[in-house]
Formats: sequence, C-alpha cells, structure tokens
Amino acid sequence: MDHIFIEDLLARGIIGISEKERSQPQDILINVVIYTDISRVSKTDNIDDTVNYRTMSRKILAHASEIGRHTVEALAEDIAQIVLSENGVKGVWVRVEKPGAVRFAGSVGVEIERFPK
Repeated sequence: MDHIFIEDLLARGIIGISEKERSQPQDILINVVIYTDISRVSKTDNIDDTVNYRTMSRKILAHASEIGRHTVEALAEDIAQIVLSENGVKGVWVRVEKPGAVRFAGSVGVEIERFPK
C-alpha cells in the first residue's frame, strides 16, 4: 500500500484535563500516514486524483486548534476520522503528542491505526 505522510504538524490548542492545561493553548505535535493508492495520480499528475496533503493538513490543524479535547486519545481518533472521510483513503496511522507535558520526557502521546468500516 502506498503512503502519503504529514510529519511534525504543529498545532496550538486546548488539550488536557487540569485547569492549568485548559487555561491556554499548548503545542500539539501531529504525525499522519495516509494509506492510499497513488498509481492513478502518478500517471495523470493531477492533484484531484490523490489525497491532497495540504488540504488534509489544514483540516487537521483547524480541528486540533478549535476542538478543546481532554485527551490525546480522543484527538487522535478525531483526526483519524477526518482522514478516513476523504475519498481514496484505505487507512490511517495517527500519532498525537504533547511535547513537554511530563517532566524529564521530551514528549508523551498516542499512536493509533484505523481503517474504514
């Protein structure tokens, strides 16, 4: 299966459970691998024949910045569903991180993989 990836997309949004975490936007680091077939676009060279990573990045950034989730797990699931709603997507891998959320750790977060039902 072919992959389209979005690496180290940095969003700012409300995420967390404590009052302090929810008082101001935090950095949220997002990585996405979209499973799709790129054979058609490789022949036509037409952006309409593939998943547009710029459009996808904008949708993900807008959602992460506006939703105000309590957990990275819920945000990762949101992102997976956004990606899966696009035509031609066969599956998605999502990693959502909160850099600096835990003392002495560079980052914490989750990784999920989802496929259409």
